[in-house]
Amino acid sequence: MEFATIAAISTPMGEGAIAIVRLSGEEAIQIADQIFRAANGQKLAEVGSHTIHYGTIIDLKSNETAEEVMVSVMKAPRTFTREDVVEINCHGGIVSVNRVLQLALQAGAQLAEPGEFTKRAFLNGRIDLSQAEAVMDLIRAKTDRAMNVALNQMEGRLSKLIQSLRQDIIETVAHVEVNIDYPEYDDVEEMTHRILIEKATHIKSELQALLQTSQQGKILRDGLSTVIIGRPNVGKSSLLNSLVQENKAIVTDIPGTTRDVIEEYVNVRGVPLKLVDTAGIRETEDIVERIGVERSRQVLKEADLILLVVNSADDFTKEDKQLFEAVQGMNVIVIANKTDLPQKIDMDELRAIAENHQIVTTSLVEEKGIDELEQSISSMFFEGQIEAADMTYVSNNRHIALLNEALQAIEDVLTGIDLGTPIDIIQIDLTRTWELLGEIIGDAVQESLIDQLFSQFCLGK
Repeated sequence: MEFATIAAISTPMGEGAIAIVRLSGEEAIQIADQIFRAANGQKLAEVGSHTIHYGTIIDLKSNETAEEVMVSVMKAPRTFTREDVVEINCHGGIVSVNRVLQLALQAGAQLAEPGEFTKRAFLNGRIDLSQAEAVMDLIRAKTDRAMNVALNQMEGRLSKLIQSLRQDIIETVAHVEVNIDYPEYDDVEEMTHRILIEKATHIKSELQALLQTSQQGKILRDGLSTVIIGRPNVGKSSLLNSLVQENKAIVTDIPGTTRDVIEEYVNVRGVPLKLVDTAGIRETEDIVERIGVERSRQVLKEADLILLVVNSADDFTKEDKQLFEAVQGMNVIVIANKTDLPQKIDMDELRAIAENHQIVTTSLVEEKGIDELEQSISSMFFEGQIEAADMTYVSNNRHIALLNEALQAIEDVLTGIDLGTPIDIIQIDLTRTWELLGEIIGDAVQESLIDQLFSQFCLGK
């Protein structure tokens, strides 16, 4: 399959030591040769693959030097896209890298679409669709554990498992086809049912095992939406600052200081938290604070984890009780803060109202209790789980949806056998399972979906 030669900036925009303009396609080396002048006079078309060369980029219109660069040449098929690839390493200023890109475009390259380099790697057969999606997960990873999950998927751990299951299914389908075509043996139907039950049960077990990792996988991929709530002036903003280890929120003794929702990502024992500090939930006449309180109530509904802060140096109040009522049925960790002050709160009453929720005591002024809180958060969602490096996590929403559909299809196979449904009808559900698993790795997927998936990538990747 031949494509036009594309070019894009493959490093973040802004000031930096080095920026890279990447070209990929059949004419990548020829286009680069037009604008590059090697210090030793050698043409890029003459050099070996996977070599780097010093020289300058020339403006063809003025014949003046535009940039001093190092140019890497990588020839197909041993490249990311399986096409000829040229990477021009220039200075990292916005003006310089844009100038090099424009000169490459003027020489005949086309501006790459978002994710087009990875899309070509997929279309040229270097990686499958699940591996391509893992590239973006790797770029967006916020913790080491999230990065390990993405790396495992890029290396094909999920792909190999899916391909193994599909091979089992296709062999079973072939066996069923033979038995349908040659029904003269008396025990054919009994043998076919026995094989179907054995294979379908195995596939169902594997799919269930994969789906059991999906909650942890999504947390590692997208982060745990964590909302800090409590009455005004109990230490919510201090907690945010302690977890982030930076003064992101204003801290005062004045109730109602936080007027809006503040979001920040933080790494807690390898678990990425999308940490949300909210305005203190209370009745107020202040119109700005009231808007903040309403926003707090809204994010509360969307949270994966609630950190409910109470003041241990104050009596338990009606407002505290209302907050506990608001978070019933949610994942909650109760934080009894300000233990550096004389304790007034009735801890027995707090434990009774908190019911099964974990309680952690802290003094954020003295920076005490944060380690215990971080351990509670980690154990709540990953207690007893094998480390990311030792198992295949499913983290992508598209994969999870397809696995659920495949599980339903294989359950329909087992139900059909129990009901005595004819073999050729049962085979339809078995084939459907095979097709759904194929959509995960891109063996059976519509072109429009491919375009949509890669449009979410950044330019230059």
